[in-house]
Amino acid sequence: MTRIIHSLAEISDRYEALFVDLWGCLHNGVTAFPDAVAAVRAFREGGGRVVLVTNSPKPRAGVEAQLEQFGVPRDAYDAIATSGDSARAAMFRGAVGQKVWFMGDAERDDGFFEPLEVLDDPLEITRVPLKEAEGIVCCGPFDPFADPDVNRPEFLYAKQKGLKLLCANPDIVVDRGERREWCAGALARLYTEMGGESLYFGKPHPPIYDLARRRLVALGKDIGNHAILAIGDGIGTDIRGAMGEDIDSLFIAGGLAMRETKTEHHPDADALEAYLAKEKASPTYTIGRLR
Repeated sequence: MTRIIHSLAEISDRYEALFVDLWGCLHNGVTAFPDAVAAVRAFREGGGRVVLVTNSPKPRAGVEAQLEQFGVPRDAYDAIATSGDSARAAMFRGAVGQKVWFMGDAERDDGFFEPLEVLDDPLEITRVPLKEAEGIVCCGPFDPFADPDVNRPEFLYAKQKGLKLLCANPDIVVDRGERREWCAGALARLYTEMGGESLYFGKPHPPIYDLARRRLVALGKDIGNHAILAIGDGIGTDIRGAMGEDIDSLFIAGGLAMRETKTEHHPDADALEAYLAKEKASPTYTIGRLR
């Protein structure tokens, strides 16, 4: 059974590093959560390291710029590991071919195709129409408010051609302020259900955790799993990923599962237990909001 806590400070002295989710944890897609920022700042001031581990398809430089816009200060974290960076590395190694059909916001996601200098001899990627493509690169839906099923005709064609879909963001939905949006993970899920092959690089899948650990090593911290705490509001991404990596987790009940867990300031214990049982998830701790 998960332990409900009221502040990160109650347990923070047990850990040397945090893997912290962004959307629903540190910000709502519009502005930062001041209490959450204060909590991770306090952890760093006590000597801990904070790696932001996000399913954003953006390169880490793009995420850092976005955080500044939202009001998350640079001294609230040490490093960033993005699903986008992990997926980009695979793309430039040829995971879905050289000619790709791109799904996403052409302007917002353009940085995904910027060259990766850390790779030797990266593949030159060309964006082409679906009928000329060797694979699909999905950073998100064309319309985040449209049902993913609108993509079924294109996906049927792609599946028949045997195209692989590279998913740069495994999240199914996010809440931008008060509005819920579909993410790339919803499209990849549909493509898989239709019989296509989807490749994932963000939470809960191993590649992004490998990247996050490399970020820690670059900071001079080779920290064992027992001393890492993963924090996030995604039961199927943040919590399931932590369980798969055998690291402790702190579930933010007041995020995506706010209604299911009847969370105002704190989750309702019975509603939380029922929700976790339904999701077959066992976070080490649960809190209403990160503070």
